[in-house]
Amino acid sequence: MSDSALIRLSGITKTYGRGQAAFQALKGINLSIGAGDFVAVMGSSGSGKSTTMNILGCLDVPTSGSYLFQGVPVERLSRNQRTLLRRNFLGFVFQGFNLLARTTALENVELPLVYRGEPAAMRHAAARSALQQVGLEDWEGHSPAELSGGQQQRVAIARAIVTSPAVLLADEPTGNLDTGTSREIMELISAFNQKQGITVLMVTHEPDMAKYARRVIRFVDGRVERDSRDEGGV
Repeated sequence: MSDSALIRLSGITKTYGRGQAAFQALKGINLSIGAGDFVAVMGSSGSGKSTTMNILGCLDVPTSGSYLFQGVPVERLSRNQRTLLRRNFLGFVFQGFNLLARTTALENVELPLVYRGEPAAMRHAAARSALQQVGLEDWEGHSPAELSGGQQQRVAIARAIVTSPAVLLADEPTGNLDTGTSREIMELISAFNQKQGITVLMVTHEPDMAKYARRVIRFVDGRVERDSRDEGGV
C-alpha cells in the first residue's frame, strides 16, 4: 500500500513485565490500512489481536516500532494528544455495550460530544440524528434496561458514529447477541463503512461475522500469520 495509508504499523512490539516475568505480546507487527477499508481481526486468546487494537485505539502504547495515523507518529504523542486523537478520529463499539445504566439512549449517544465540550443544542441534534441512523429514533428516552441486547448495541454504534469518526474500532460487537441480531448489527456496521466511508477494524472470533469484512487479518503468537483480502464481502 502507498504512503497515503490511513494507518501504518511498522515493527510494532509490546512487552509486558520485566526480566523473568517479561511477556512479549507483539513480536514485530507490520500493517497498512487504507481509508474506507473494512478489516476483521481474528486469532485465539493471547494471539496479540487485542493488544494491537488497544494500540490502534490509543489505549496503549507500543514498546517499540512506529504507528502512523494520517502520517502522524502516534508513539511520539503525549497522553493528552493521544486522548485528542481518540476523541476526534476514533469511535469504539464493545462486546458488552458499555452504556451508562442510569441515563437515556439519547444521553448515552451524546457522551462523546460532552467530552468535546459541544453546546447542548448541537449535542441533542447530533445524537438524535445518530439514533435515527441506527433505527432507534423512537427510543431516545429509554434507559439501557428497557432495551434489548440488539437495541443496546445499536445505541452503542450511534454513540460511536455521532462524532463522524475516521475509524470505527469494534471489539466483538456481536459476541453477546443471537445470530439474527448479529447479522442486523453487521449489516448496520457495513452500511456505515460503505455509505459513509468509515474505516472499520473489527475483532471477532466468528467466521460468519468476518465474512462482512473485505480483509481478514489473523494473529498467531504475537505475529500476523495471514492477511487476506476479499473485495466482495457479504
